[in-house]
Amino acid sequence: MKLTRAFLLTAIAVAFVAGCDDGDPTGPGAGSNTADFDWRGTVAPGDRIEIKNIAGDLHASYTAGNEVVVHATKTGRNSDPASVTIEVVRHGDGVTICAIYPDVPGQAPNECAPGVQGNISNWDNDVSVHFTVSVPAGVGFVGRAVGGDVVAEGLQSDARAVTVGGDISVTTTGMAEASSTFGSLNITIGRADPDRDLTFKTISGDVTLRVPLNTNAEVQATTGRGTIDSDFQLEGTSHRKVGTLGSGGPMLTLSTVEGDVDLRAGN
Repeated sequence: MKLTRAFLLTAIAVAFVAGCDDGDPTGPGAGSNTADFDWRGTVAPGDRIEIKNIAGDLHASYTAGNEVVVHATKTGRNSDPASVTIEVVRHGDGVTICAIYPDVPGQAPNECAPGVQGNISNWDNDVSVHFTVSVPAGVGFVGRAVGGDVVAEGLQSDARAVTVGGDISVTTTGMAEASSTFGSLNITIGRADPDRDLTFKTISGDVTLRVPLNTNAEVQATTGRGTIDSDFQLEGTSHRKVGTLGSGGPMLTLSTVEGDVDLRAGN
């Protein structure tokens, strides 16, 4: 039986593992189908602000201030936005903020926790949550979604973006990693000497990566049914190419099954 994109998104959303815990959402007024949440606080440089969501887009941008500012709008068509809470967890690596839906019968309770810890799942609830995040210089950004785009613009810190059914767009002066299942990646990084391997992968979508012209790294690019194009010298077949940028270094992996791969030279 052929699995449709909608079926796969529903299945993954129900079982999605990510994490969540404590916040102060603003409840909707009587008869309202929207509700807002606001949080601001300091996150030490080198630590991260992490957002975990199921349905809805994440949008992060640089701020010249020293506080992280998070705004979320909850919207429901048939479900009450108040049924979804926004929880905030402080931990040793920064702050994690999650959209927590009602627990799914027969599954572990939803819990907000950093990284791949915790659990977020949803069933029969159409509330979507749109997050906007202001990120100071030096504070890492992590965005995780199931059904939604992840956008991070003009950051001055490292970034990581993960989604199942959405596109990812990141521009940063630091390093970045990105992973989608049904979506394209458009990533610009500003660090010419990455200190670790970086991965940019999707199954159905294009992968575009822009790196500084003087980047020192190894590259591996693969596609199942698309083409590979590069401003740098890469060698291999039409579906798999490798190469060394500058003096070499950590591995940059660009991978898609159904889509094109483009490696471009930025500033």
